[in-house]
Amino acid sequence: MSGNEQSVRTMRAAVVSAFGGPEQVEIVRVPVPLPAPGQVRVRVEAAGVNPVDGAVRVGVFGGAGTRLGLGWDVAGEIDAVGADVTGWSVGQRVVGLHYGPVKPLGTHAEYEVLDASAVAAAPVTVDAAAAAGLPLSGLTAARAVGLLGLAPGSSVLVTGAAGVVGALAVQLAVRAGLVVTGLAGESDEEFVRSLGAKEFVPRGSVPAGPVDGVVDAAVLGDPALGFVRDGGVYVGLRPHAGPTAERGIRVVEQEVAADGAHLAELVALVDAGALTLRVSQTIPLADAVKAHARLAEPGTRGRLVLTTA
Repeated sequence: MSGNEQSVRTMRAAVVSAFGGPEQVEIVRVPVPLPAPGQVRVRVEAAGVNPVDGAVRVGVFGGAGTRLGLGWDVAGEIDAVGADVTGWSVGQRVVGLHYGPVKPLGTHAEYEVLDASAVAAAPVTVDAAAAAGLPLSGLTAARAVGLLGLAPGSSVLVTGAAGVVGALAVQLAVRAGLVVTGLAGESDEEFVRSLGAKEFVPRGSVPAGPVDGVVDAAVLGDPALGFVRDGGVYVGLRPHAGPTAERGIRVVEQEVAADGAHLAELVALVDAGALTLRVSQTIPLADAVKAHARLAEPGTRGRLVLTTA
């Protein structure tokens, strides 16, 4: 294939051109992107569908009047490498994170270009669909647990403990030696305890006593802050949108970042059987509207994943 023919290759991608409901998601044909220096191109096999994608679709992050790409997570195979890239080659299977809510192209596409520093070798013990749910949720959960800054033996409450981020946060907090209480729906108790949570609190109930820290994966805000002891720590997941600090509580609203090295550590935990991933449903890229409709439904357990096969 000549360079000119290569330049006009096209692919399918999910985008939004106007804000609104799931019906605003379109599948369009766009040029296959070329990796710049320091980047790799990934042939997408699977891509997670996250709540942030729904937020992009309804205009939470702005970008009116432009066509916005959807998708942050990706699992697939490197099919092109830009200049100045070392350590990666065509044919390697990887996972990665394309950070940013306002971008012309996301991972909900047949090909995606990422910075080489944003990818890690894919886990070998799970399939692409499961691996695709790791980058955004795993990095978010790991950063949240790290920001607690608590010593082993400290008590931590994880809200939304049966959700994708919450379940990973429970597992990572337990590995850090923290004593974890999980807050989730009553029917989720067995699952949450299987992740290592010592105690369980049904949604709508109050923990037996104050805890040293909270990872607020359910984004409860002020109610979750109320569970923290004086001088404890609250870690939220929405930058600039957390509760107001009180009673000497340290309030941190974390923001995820693409970090291939940290992602590789999470992949190692998956392959060691120390980190459990859950897929709710796999949906073809062509049916991205269906995925967004499902995303808006309550009670989803596990990550929704778009596949390109």
